[in-house]
Amino acid sequence: MLRDEKNLLGFGCMRFPVLNPDDPKTIDLDQLCKMVDRFLESGFTYFDTAYPYHQGCSEGALKKALVDRYPREAYTVTDKMPQWLITCYEDYEKIFSEQLERTGLSYFDYYWLHNLWRDHYPSAEKYGGFRFLLGLKKGGRAKKIGFSYHDTADLLDEILTNHPEVDYVQL
Repeated sequence: MLRDEKNLLGFGCMRFPVLNPDDPKTIDLDQLCKMVDRFLESGFTYFDTAYPYHQGCSEGALKKALVDRYPREAYTVTDKMPQWLITCYEDYEKIFSEQLERTGLSYFDYYWLHNLWRDHYPSAEKYGGFRFLLGLKKGGRAKKIGFSYHDTADLLDEILTNHPEVDYVQL
């Protein structure tokens, strides 16, 4: 993430307010809209969502609370590829296209492979995850590319050595 005053704080979309505490899909859209409004009014712009958040409903709620209500230049959005769901290279495009549709966006400011660690990194290599990310960046569908990471320093070093094309890592 670029370090500037507008991006010092990110709005996480993993735990939105819900109408029914037993059902994460029942997002309280009225409350969420108020939260988004306040966040933007305070000068912040960075929103972080992912495919599995709120059992697949986070991206759509972000569309309603943010994308449908504000001009594109007013915010930045990051989204993540659920590497654990990938079984072939074609899955990347299928899921990515679904994410664009869910969010109502034509591109993501930041896009990454989600939750790389010793069990997920081999499939990213096998199925071409980093190649897919680079294609998104070259095609303008992702401005910055990277991955989130949850494992040892040695594996992180290996990934970064093998993939200097990434712009960032979230630890």
